[in-house]
Amino acid sequence: MSGDMIKTLEGHAARCRRNVLRMVEAGGAGHMGGAMSCIDVVTALYFSVMNIDPANPKMSGRDRFILSAGHKCMAQYAVLAERGFFDKKVLDTYGSLHTKIPGHPDMHKLPGVEANTGALGHGLSIGLGMALGLKLDQSPARVFVVMGDGELAEGSNWEAVAAAAHHKADNLTVIVDYNGLQIGGKTADIMSFEPVRARFEAFGWAGADIDGNSMPDVVDALGRLPFEKGKPSVIVAHTVKAKGLSFAENKAAYHYWKPGADELEQAIRELDAQIEEAGA
Repeated sequence: MSGDMIKTLEGHAARCRRNVLRMVEAGGAGHMGGAMSCIDVVTALYFSVMNIDPANPKMSGRDRFILSAGHKCMAQYAVLAERGFFDKKVLDTYGSLHTKIPGHPDMHKLPGVEANTGALGHGLSIGLGMALGLKLDQSPARVFVVMGDGELAEGSNWEAVAAAAHHKADNLTVIVDYNGLQIGGKTADIMSFEPVRARFEAFGWAGADIDGNSMPDVVDALGRLPFEKGKPSVIVAHTVKAKGLSFAENKAAYHYWKPGADELEQAIRELDAQIEEAGA
């Protein structure tokens, strides 16, 4: 991919981070940390990789995106809005009664959401079911599942990992948003699954480790899928919690953020500057 196209994607990601902040402003709080860490991956998927149509969200043959870590939904909302699935004014309803963008994604409320998620450990099983169904239909469509590293402790994930390899689901890709932190602290201290890629590979997956906040790295990895024919793919995306906000980066306290006026003002300045720098 050309440098200009990478820069365009980086501009989209900068605006999407600002969209996340717009929702935090509207609702007064939110799961910002993980949303910010996975924005680059989600942006690349929706703007460069997936076969989708914002004007026809249910079109036949579309690629599917599942956000297994549903509490990171502000990332998906931000990107869906930027991609044109719904009016950005909806972002200002975050945290309000009957909003289309609740604290976890709801497929019945918002176009572009393929499954209700939030009970951690379920998204991969849902994605695998979709992938196998698409294979039965002889569809070229693919399924992408974004997981948090903290949810790897849920046992249902590993049942799905085993089943995906057994059924040779090479139309399925998992991206682990590996920011190293969860609500209770460091993921490695709470329940370590190191080395993550090797564990998936031991089940029969093909994998890669990347810098998940580097758009060139993200685009390169997604462009090489599937990594091996006949095997599901896993991308371990090493990211920074709350990426984009200098005062919050790599701090577990910003997993869920209720900003004060000073923090919010600083966040607006920093993200607006990043949009300007990106020429977006």
